[in-house]
Amino acid sequence: MGVPEPLTEEELAGIEELLAATTPGPWYVRSLDDDHAMCLVAVSTVPDTGLGERWPDFDHHEIVAATLVQQPRYVDVVDERWDENAAFIAGARQDVPRLVAEVRRLNRLLAAGRAAGAE
Repeated sequence: MGVPEPLTEEELAGIEELLAATTPGPWYVRSLDDDHAMCLVAVSTVPDTGLGERWPDFDHHEIVAATLVQQPRYVDVVDERWDENAAFIAGARQDVPRLVAEVRRLNRLLAAGRAAGAE
């Protein structure tokens, strides 16, 4: 695999546009449980309480995504990385804006270095 092309400002703006359209963060991983979504691993707008609440003791409006719903088995990846996938999704809501800002900062440093070298 070769070195990827640098991200353009247009690509960074596109990433920010996608991010701006999402549910506001931060996001958290929640472990919930009920008769309809047994062992639900979800991404939520509120932190996990550690109580494994059963519906209706949690607000379904707080759920952004689910990575495991075992009963019926309609959200259940074959590699069983539902916890890891949920952590990645939740983390992305906070990490992507930081990564975009860091790419822009590094691009400014590179541009300043090139300008200084040209003088």
